[in-house]
Order: sequence, then structure tokens, then C-alpha cells
Amino acid sequence: MNRDTAEPDAGGLPGPNAEKWVAYHGEHAAPSEYSHEFVWDVTREADGPFVTDVDGNVLMDFTCHIGAAPLGYNNGKVLGKLREFDLVEPMKIAGQDMYFGAGPDPESSVVPGSSHLMEKLTDVSSRYGMDTVFLSNSGAEAVENAMKVAHDHKPAAKYGYAFGGSFHGRTLGTLSLTKSKEVYTRHYPEIAGIETVPFCADRECTAATCDCGFFTGDGSRLRNALAPEGGHVNPEEVAFVVLEPIQGVGGYRFPSEAFMAEVGAVTDEYDIPLVVDEIQSGVGRTGEFWASDHYDIEPDVISAAKALRVGATVSRSELFPEEKNRLGSTFGGGDLLGSMMGAFTIEAIEEHDLLANATDRGRQARELLADDAPGSVVDVRGKGLMLAVEFDAPDRRDAVVAEALDRGLLTLGCGKKTIRLLPPLDSTEREIELGISIFLDAAAAADSASIAA
Repeated sequence: MNRDTAEPDAGGLPGPNAEKWVAYHGEHAAPSEYSHEFVWDVTREADGPFVTDVDGNVLMDFTCHIGAAPLGYNNGKVLGKLREFDLVEPMKIAGQDMYFGAGPDPESSVVPGSSHLMEKLTDVSSRYGMDTVFLSNSGAEAVENAMKVAHDHKPAAKYGYAFGGSFHGRTLGTLSLTKSKEVYTRHYPEIAGIETVPFCADRECTAATCDCGFFTGDGSRLRNALAPEGGHVNPEEVAFVVLEPIQGVGGYRFPSEAFMAEVGAVTDEYDIPLVVDEIQSGVGRTGEFWASDHYDIEPDVISAAKALRVGATVSRSELFPEEKNRLGSTFGGGDLLGSMMGAFTIEAIEEHDLLANATDRGRQARELLADDAPGSVVDVRGKGLMLAVEFDAPDRRDAVVAEALDRGLLTLGCGKKTIRLLPPLDSTEREIELGISIFLDAAAAADSASIAA
């Protein structure tokens, strides 16, 4: 496959082979959130955003596995480095019971492992004074461990604050922080003491113009909950405020500068640890390494995963528990391939200036969408290559996802009526133009079908 000339070529999705694979998988798999009956054929050609399915259809993937494959498929910027190694077994070890390395010392090692990945994560987080990492298996674990770090740091605390519309994972702990769709939380018990305040999704608002409920006439809901501001909560009893800098599952909601500045000011003034969930927005997706870098906040703990291939909780050493076994995980930090992929991904972002590329290609995509979007589009928003197109109704959004798939473009819904677009971080100008053109054709077709109905 030549990435420079490849185009989607799809028909009759899902094809007969895909239907067989989906049926076979469903015989034993618990029901879960499969967005499309698309079955990637791992034995066939794929490169960057282009991928072949088990029926030979070529599709263009603008989901990047919800950001978990930040450079798309078989990307030479990562795969070329992996091919240099003879892989070993076991590829996954008890990484917090055993150390692993390659060669006589870390400096001369050609195989980056968990130690190197942690060093790279502290490098890209140094502006926040972060020097310590705990590796785990998933984003949910990364958030769980952030909660544990915060509670250990403030053992008398009994409250935590989360925001409306948030999604932080599917464990019972992280579901206690999740305030988006009720299907995620229905009937499950919650951790006590979690309070919820509104997330201000009007990215142009000020304290005076905000109508989301976060700002009040004399401050904000977060500030006014605290006893020194007239509320009932002692700031010393608040373990953390947890925030997605850009909400993902909740609808790709981008906050205002005023909202973020207030969150930053309150947590700084009252010394409340600010935990940022960068699982979907981090690792270069927005044109900065962390989405937090765009805003006037100073995170105390960063939770990351997806694009890293492992979970990571990043903070300052003084916040982490000193006592051994306060944090632990059998396989956390022991995924050899995951650590290599995470390290190589960060190297690719740095070596190929992909933060700048994400910024430029994201601007291109937003301009193309704004210029030619049909009337059913009510908003186009994004930072870098974390893009969202909001429609006038949920069924319209669903129709566009289906029309795009028919044309060989993979997209994903989020929120109630929004489509998220996550092209690879190294997308070219041609690929953005091609993908957005297909997307706009799909939106126009959905509009036409609606009018005809």
C-alpha cells in the first residue's frame, strides 16, 4: 500500500467475511461497545489512516482507535524501530516485582523499556515539576491511582470534586467520578464524598456571560462550596479536583479560558490537588503534548494511557506515597512491547515535529469543515487533531456516521449529537483534504435523505 496515493475503496459493509468474524467473536464475548462491524485484517496492507478489512475493503480511519493508535496503522515512524529487535517471551512480566533492562546500562540500551518511558514522561511534564511515574495497564487504573495518590497525600480528606459530563473509566472507583451517560453507572455503588459541579463547555464564555451554572454572581460553584467562601466544605478535607481538560465521551467539549483559570485559581489558592485526565486528550493529540498545556492551570497529577499503550500516573515525588505497596500492579510497568511502543511514540512526536503538524492539520480540517458544512452542522470545534462536529439532532449525527462508513471513512460519535474526528498525528495535507471531503459528502447525503423522508 502506498500511503501517498491510497484512497478508501469500500462497498457493502459489513462484508460476508466481517459478518462471520463478528458472529464468531460474539459467541463468547460479553456485550460491549463496538462502534462498527468493521474487522481489521491484521495480515493485509495498512499504513497510517488507511486499513484493509477481512473482505478486502480499504477504509480511512479517522478514529485512531479513540486515540489509542495515535499514528494509525503500521506507521514506519514506530514500526521501523520495532523491526530492529528480536522480540522475546515473555513479552509481559510482573513489572513491579521484577526489573528488566537490555545491556550493561540504561544509557547504552537500544531497547527502551518502562524505565525509559517513565523518564520521557517526566521530561514532557517537567514544566509542572513532575518527576515520578507509576505505570499500570489502563487509563482507568491511571485515574484510580491518581485518586489513591491524592488521598494518601491528604489522609484526612473525605471529598473529591468531579465535573458534569465527565468520563474517567469503568472501574467502580472511576465510575464514581463519571458524570456522563447513565448506562455507565446505573445500579453500581459509588465512592462516598464525590461532589459534582458543572463543566463550562461554552469556550467563549466569561464569568459574566456564563450560563452553564459553573459561575455564579459572586464566584463559582467550586469556590463557593468551600467554607472560607461561605460553603460548608473545609478545603483540607478535599482530596482532589479531577478534570478532563477537554471532555471526551461527554461530547468533545472544550472549556473556556475563564472556566479553566477559575479551576486553576481555586485549586492553587486552597492547595487542592488538581488531577487531570489526559487519557484521550494527551500525548500530542491537541498540538501540545498535554491538553493542559493550552490552559491556565497547574496540574498536580496527570493520568494518561491510550496513545502510550500503557497506563501512567505522573506527579511530583512528594505527592506519591513513600510506603511500599500503597500502589501496586502485577503487570503494570511489565509490558515490554507496550513500554517500547510508548517510548517510540513520544520519540516520533519529538523527532518529526508532530505537535506542529497536529496544529497545522487540525487548523486545515476546521477550515474545510467550516467552509463547506451543511446547515445541519451547528458547531465545528477542536484543538490540534482532536476535532468535533456537532449536528442539530442525534439521529442526524448517527446518519452521518453510517454514510461515512458506506464511503469508507471510520468516525465515532460522542456526547448526544457530536462526531469526533481523530486523524493520525502525522496526517498529511492530502489525507486531511481527502478525509474531510468524504465526511462532508456523508453529511450532505444524510441531509438529503432527511429532506426526502
